[in-house]
Amino acid sequence: MHPSPAPCAMVDLFGRRITYLRLSVTDRCDLRCVYCMAEDMTFLPRDQVLSIEELDRLASVFIGMGVTKLRITGGEPLVRKGIMDLFGALSRHLSCGALKELTLTTNGTQLSRHADALARCGVKRLNVSLDTLDPARFRAITRRGTLGQVMDGIRAALEAGLKVKLNAVALAGLTEHEVFDLVGFAHGNGMDLTFIETMPLGDVGADRIDQYLPLDRLRALIETRLELTDTAERTGGPARYARVGSTGGRIGFITPMSHSFCESCNRVRVSATGVLHTCLGQEDACDLKTPLRASPEDGPLHAAIAGAIRAKPRGHDFVIDRGGAPALARHMSALGG
Repeated sequence: MHPSPAPCAMVDLFGRRITYLRLSVTDRCDLRCVYCMAEDMTFLPRDQVLSIEELDRLASVFIGMGVTKLRITGGEPLVRKGIMDLFGALSRHLSCGALKELTLTTNGTQLSRHADALARCGVKRLNVSLDTLDPARFRAITRRGTLGQVMDGIRAALEAGLKVKLNAVALAGLTEHEVFDLVGFAHGNGMDLTFIETMPLGDVGADRIDQYLPLDRLRALIETRLELTDTAERTGGPARYARVGSTGGRIGFITPMSHSFCESCNRVRVSATGVLHTCLGQEDACDLKTPLRASPEDGPLHAAIAGAIRAKPRGHDFVIDRGGAPALARHMSALGG
């Protein structure tokens, strides 16, 4: 493969520097969370999904263009065959200093098997999705998961020296009853906890609006028992953090529905099929698989990425509307800092 063109900073028309890539490695998952997937899913044919070698090449091009933080997502990334080969290959960018952080978001079911290897590849921290501490509720939300398996994964990650942040999707009628238990569990084990507003993403066979719990309401509930102090701390993603006086731990709030974070957006996403999305809430799409597979040279790939960055919209268009929510076909794993 010929050398890539000279690195160029990725800056959109609104002056936002794009330094953060979320790269999906699979659409498959071993859970069927009610806010994310239909119970009976039809997954992509394997030949439509980028190979491990293609994912490595694509990520490397983004890093050469100025991406300094790379988050691996899915589906569930740890169910992808050969995933540790990808982490091992990408670790070379950490060694040379081009990449500042390599991380992932996971549901935790496979984490006990991979935590040590992830740490050896240079992963320092990761996000684990965990919406409840009740085994029966966990089974109901995920439709097939076992809470103990995820707890084992979290324990393995902490023992491997990884910093863990928990992500909890705020679900009306559920999160209000568990919020203090979640905070206690997270902060008692040295973990941050971030709440995410549920969004109208894809076809999950349910009315997403009925699940919607605005985070200003959840925060008000938290403040009935805990003192929160806003902080300017950031982890590179969209979460806004507050510190809890009694624990010293952090609670993050990601509010795509009630409060836009578009003005500071520094990130783009690439699907497992090589489609670049520059905005979570727009139907924008740029095909990167075609130039990736058409030539061993990276010039056409650079040009496609640069053009998409220039066209990155100012912000998203989420609307709370009981008359119908847009089907955006995005995964909740695209969030989470």
